[in-house]
Amino acid sequence: MKLIKSYNNMEFLNSPSARLIRILSEMIEPAARFNKYCIRDTVVFFGSAKTLPRREADANLRKIEAKIKQARSPSAGLRAEHEQAERDVLMSNYYEDAVCLSEKLTRYFKTLKNRGKNFMVCSGGGPGIMAAANYGAKKAQGRSIGLNISLPVEQYPNPHQTEELAFEFHYFFIRKFWFFYLAKALVVFPGGYGTLDEFFELLTLIQTGKSKKRMSVILFGSDYWRQVINFEKMVEWGTISKEDLNLFRVVDNVDEAFEILKNDLVKFGAG
Repeated sequence: MKLIKSYNNMEFLNSPSARLIRILSEMIEPAARFNKYCIRDTVVFFGSAKTLPRREADANLRKIEAKIKQARSPSAGLRAEHEQAERDVLMSNYYEDAVCLSEKLTRYFKTLKNRGKNFMVCSGGGPGIMAAANYGAKKAQGRSIGLNISLPVEQYPNPHQTEELAFEFHYFFIRKFWFFYLAKALVVFPGGYGTLDEFFELLTLIQTGKSKKRMSVILFGSDYWRQVINFEKMVEWGTISKEDLNLFRVVDNVDEAFEILKNDLVKFGAG
């Protein structure tokens, strides 16, 4: 009879009874890896997993336009595809902006190493804006973090995150802990439910004083955010105070976002 130690028993470790062990593992293993690479400060990028690079979005649009030209009478489905492709091209501007901002930040972070700082860009590790953030860091020849999550759709690890700093989480709440625990600033690009969930949970921690650190929170893309969320109406209805609007800033270009982040990192003692 060959006996198996509990910590080698995969059937047990993957069972409901061992859930607490799995949760602790997602707390302890990343902490050990962050400590190994001396990572204590991040700027976190949030945004849609569906946002395409401009080259890919342009190619998709040209392909659909070619189909429309060949069709004597384009179907409703083909017209809908064309509308979506046009939206994808518009959204691809955010992908390119995320790449550019991440690259500028990573180059700036390198200047902070002389002062003992080890800042890194951090993303959710998947496609879309997440991939753009990791790609920008790679273009600057810097390392970046990917906090991946296992999902049945959309989420797959992008190839631009630094391999030794790419994590795979099962539990959303542990992943969000690591997003916020090391963050010194947040940049939120247009996104869907996941982006809104991350933004509002972390904004709530700041608003309620659960987080004592001062940090920049940037919503990138006023056209999108002012249509999707009417913060002023929330003030009018009394569900938030007017002062709560000061917890974040809405910006529209990379240079403005970069200057805000750089100045606030210095002002708050992180940079």
